[in-house]
Amino acid sequence: MEKNVQKEIIKQTEQFVFQLLEKDASGHDWWHIHRVRNLALQMAVEEPGEVNAFICEMAALLHDVPDEKLNKTAEAGEKKVKAWLNQLFLPEEEKEAILFIVLNLSYKGGTNKVELTSIEGKLVQDADRLDAIGAIGIARTMAFSGSRGRLIHDPSKKPRENLSYDEYRSGEDTAIMHFYEKLLKLKNTMNTQTGKSFAEKRHQYMEQFLEEFYLEWDGLK
Repeated sequence: MEKNVQKEIIKQTEQFVFQLLEKDASGHDWWHIHRVRNLALQMAVEEPGEVNAFICEMAALLHDVPDEKLNKTAEAGEKKVKAWLNQLFLPEEEKEAILFIVLNLSYKGGTNKVELTSIEGKLVQDADRLDAIGAIGIARTMAFSGSRGRLIHDPSKKPRENLSYDEYRSGEDTAIMHFYEKLLKLKNTMNTQTGKSFAEKRHQYMEQFLEEFYLEWDGLK
């Protein structure tokens, strides 16, 4: 496909996603998409081997469109992203590659067992998970918890292990519990060497934040 056609499709997709997510206040807004896209493309340059940058960028732009948190049902979200791809002038194999990444990217409380085998899928998944940790990850966790009416912290509530997907989505957690149930686990789920390198610093930042948080929690420091 000609580069100018790809550029126009990217531009159209940017506008589509921006209109969907520009007013989101849960941490899944347009700027999350913007960061994931930039991270994925940056890592694509640094990662050895050939990467289809167009598929990588399209999957990054569309990765939250079918997210169950942003749609009435998972089926409605899937239908939305399929409808968008089907109206684009794209080869079927590219549509299928983008769709497979988008529909199988989510962490889902660690219950998602579908492995993304393409380098494009691995890069976008790493980029999405990188945006869930570090300073940005902390900010997004607080924003999401607030948008769902969840507490920042309750010392009587302990992190849960071996959660089912329904338990993970139940809303029975606090912002601090979410660190232990998901965020601190993400470093070890990175697919690429570049993702692992990026994740190390962000993981350390979260650990430092939690140490300071507990010192300040009772207002004694």
